[in-house]
Amino acid sequence: MFCYQCSETVKGTACTVKGVCGKEPEVAHLQDMLVWLLKGLSYWAVKARKYGVNDSEADLFVAEGLFTTITNVNFDPESIGKKIERAIELRDKIKGAFLKAYRENEGRDFTDEAPEAATWNVPGGLDIWELKGAEVGVLSTKDEDIRSLRELLVYGLKGIAAYTDHAYILKHSDSSILEFLEEGLAATLDDSLSADDYISLVMKTGEMAVKAMALLDQANTSAYGHPEVTEVYTGTYAGPAILVSGHDLLDLEEILKQTEGTGIKVYTHGEMLPAHAYPGLKKYKHLVGNYGTSWYNQQKEFAAFNGAIVMTTNCIQKPLDSYKDRIFTTGLVGWPGVKHIPNRTDGQPKDFTPVIEKALSLGGLEERPGKKIVIGFAHNQAIAVADKLIDAIKANKLKRFVVMAGCDGHAKEREYYTEVAKELPKDTVILTAGCAKYRYNMLDLGDIDGIPRVLDAGQCNDSYSLVVTALKLKEALGLSDINDLPISYDIAWYEQKAVTVLLALLYLGVKGIRLGPVLPAFLSPNVLKILVENFDIKPITNVKQDVELMLKGL
Repeated sequence: MFCYQCSETVKGTACTVKGVCGKEPEVAHLQDMLVWLLKGLSYWAVKARKYGVNDSEADLFVAEGLFTTITNVNFDPESIGKKIERAIELRDKIKGAFLKAYRENEGRDFTDEAPEAATWNVPGGLDIWELKGAEVGVLSTKDEDIRSLRELLVYGLKGIAAYTDHAYILKHSDSSILEFLEEGLAATLDDSLSADDYISLVMKTGEMAVKAMALLDQANTSAYGHPEVTEVYTGTYAGPAILVSGHDLLDLEEILKQTEGTGIKVYTHGEMLPAHAYPGLKKYKHLVGNYGTSWYNQQKEFAAFNGAIVMTTNCIQKPLDSYKDRIFTTGLVGWPGVKHIPNRTDGQPKDFTPVIEKALSLGGLEERPGKKIVIGFAHNQAIAVADKLIDAIKANKLKRFVVMAGCDGHAKEREYYTEVAKELPKDTVILTAGCAKYRYNMLDLGDIDGIPRVLDAGQCNDSYSLVVTALKLKEALGLSDINDLPISYDIAWYEQKAVTVLLALLYLGVKGIRLGPVLPAFLSPNVLKILVENFDIKPITNVKQDVELMLKGL
């Protein structure tokens, strides 16, 4: 196997024996095979669209397939195998539709040579797919710079796919985003494209990332209202409980509806913390608090949670035996031997009865005290307090914003973000989104004239809110460039959705971003040089030096 799509890849180069995430070589090869076939499917979809042939089912499947291969989503070979089988079916269906349309419009048969990913079809199953996946992974592109740009493009597409899939689940769609996913994937099969061609596609990925995050923001707020400033309790109450982790708000809502009147208390975990700020979800009185911290602590935290656990999206780790019988997956998440809640059918909600029964059968939680943390500063709420922010800036009480959004992870180097939060002076405000906030959101950092010094916009996709807030502040302060704001970017990344957020920021013209705890292994020296020269991307160094430079706007 060869995988370097996350920040904790072995020795900062690649996982070649087993994934740090727990991914076995078999799964890595099957995921590579799935992505390769999605490229082949996309090849025909792009061509077919030119002749008015569209297949919305296939378009959405491409997004779901990409989402499946994001770090810490699906580790189940059988589940991935079913998607490979479906990818071949849909690819060949679109191929047939294109060939028919081409013949009818051009008056002749299509004779161009298609890439192997668009035609490969060898009888077999998991064993054959695994062998082929080993041939068509990252290293099948020999040129280091082209490989780097292709992977940067694909990882950006994976994040867009995740955000778009969430929006589609909430009945918000935009076919142009799905079409771009296919355009980008198909381009990775085209050996005639130059590095400049791929750079253009990468920048367009940033544009489409903004569009995808805006779509999901609209989906979430249409369904549940705009987030409100909310205090969330981090302790526990006595009694039966369900813990919901991941990102899928509809899953949480259905669990809340199905547990009403049962005596079960529902807690959020990880990236689900922002759910407490949505009026449509916080109205459920048995949504009582947030348990635990970031995804990487789940083995310890889940073992101590004597209730049922539901993983709605990434980020699942290998379940320990101590809780494997009470953890459930749903949606695109999969782990061998873990019970899976099937998808919705015929417009009906998912049936979380097995989760509820498991929660009621356990002894439940004991009461444990906790503190309250303040969340809910998505763009609508942040704009509502914009006058206070601007007054504080003009009064010289608020001198700088520092965006510390992104992902959390295992690496000890991530303590850097905790120390930065402690080191920043009291006249600075941290803007955050994603699970990176768990490095500092329990610190007592105080406030500026009632404005908390940590403004939490929500999940990783809510990084869009941070951009909207920044643009509104730029307008209110009469500035012409977003980079003229008193704002610095100190971003933590782990997986592909963070890559998507980064590309969105670059598309919007943000420069001088610090990226850590390490720079991506998939950036070749030449590609990194392009990003540094054009966008002033820089690695984190040490806390004191970085804080000093950020306060100077450097």
